Amino acid sequence: MVAPLVSVRDLTVQFNTDEGRITAVNKVSFDIGPGEVLGLVGESGSGKSVTAKSLMKLNAGNTVYGPDSKITLNVDDKEIDVLSLTKPEDLLYIRGGAVSMVFQEPMASFAPALTIGKQMSETLRLHLKVSKKEAKSIAIDMLARVGISDAPTRFDQYVFELSGGMRQRAMIAMALSTKPKLLIADEPTTALDVTIQAQVLDLMQDLVEEYQMAILFITHDLGVIAQVADRITVMYLGQHVETGSVRSVLNNPQHPYTKGLMKAIPKLDDLDAPLTPIPGDIPSPLERPNGCVFHTRCSEFIEGQCSINEPEMKLVTNEHDVACFAAEKLLNSNTQEATS
Repeated sequence: MVAPLVSVRDLTVQFNTDEGRITAVNKVSFDIGPGEVLGLVGESGSGKSVTAKSLMKLNAGNTVYGPDSKITLNVDDKEIDVLSLTKPEDLLYIRGGAVSMVFQEPMASFAPALTIGKQMSETLRLHLKVSKKEAKSIAIDMLARVGISDAPTRFDQYVFELSGGMRQRAMIAMALSTKPKLLIADEPTTALDVTIQAQVLDLMQDLVEEYQMAILFITHDLGVIAQVADRITVMYLGQHVETGSVRSVLNNPQHPYTKGLMKAIPKLDDLDAPLTPIPGDIPSPLERPNGCVFHTRCSEFIEGQCSINEPEMKLVTNEHDVACFAAEKLLNSNTQEATS
């Protein structure tokens, strides 16, 4: 059996703030295999980016990881315990080397006073130990491969001279130039128009096939996830509430939160259908509800259970899990009817 490229177990991430210690991620577990695309979805504030940054140990210095938290990276016949890394040279191996990240806004990721080529060359020379001439050649080749026209000219331009789509492609080119085993894509298409978004998504799918690279794709857009991901994990207030294959979760959502996200999507085949937002707001991490974290907004709330006990992930099918007492109750009821 092939070992997962990334294995995350019981990841808990807390931050010390002036208001107290807050829990941003709580007991999250998942695997990503080589060449697999895992979609991480949920509202803003659900802990998606904090989870992703933990894979590179990029969260702020006031971060506290849970005692049982473990992130294992299997690359180059080595098993790396990411959270135990402290030396700069060890962290450099995973930050931009084995793991690269594409951020939502390239203007915030590129240094405005340096050319695109200068920044790409520095990254390549740092991680691949190549000469300046070799770094330039690799950078120009990668810019061309992500669909940037006249790559040698773009190499010497600054980020503000590129269009939004080109900036995002340049960001992807820089992330891919070191040939990482895992690409973390944090809302990479949110700021792009629909046409450019489709091109970027097609590009990422092609690169997965070519490099057998895994991707952790973070977004709140279920339509995007349906196009690119193999599996999907739904997060709410720092916890996984549902996970499984894309088709299983999107065609047969079990958790009330996932159902709510689906109902909030406009329907092209019924333009008059009203959008149904999820009632209420996501609670502050400083005021995490007891029991199921979603029960304060849940339409299937079970009195005396959801507000007291925390549901565990239970199997729906062999490729679909959900943490919900209401879904579990319905599943048991259907099973009893089928066997009676």
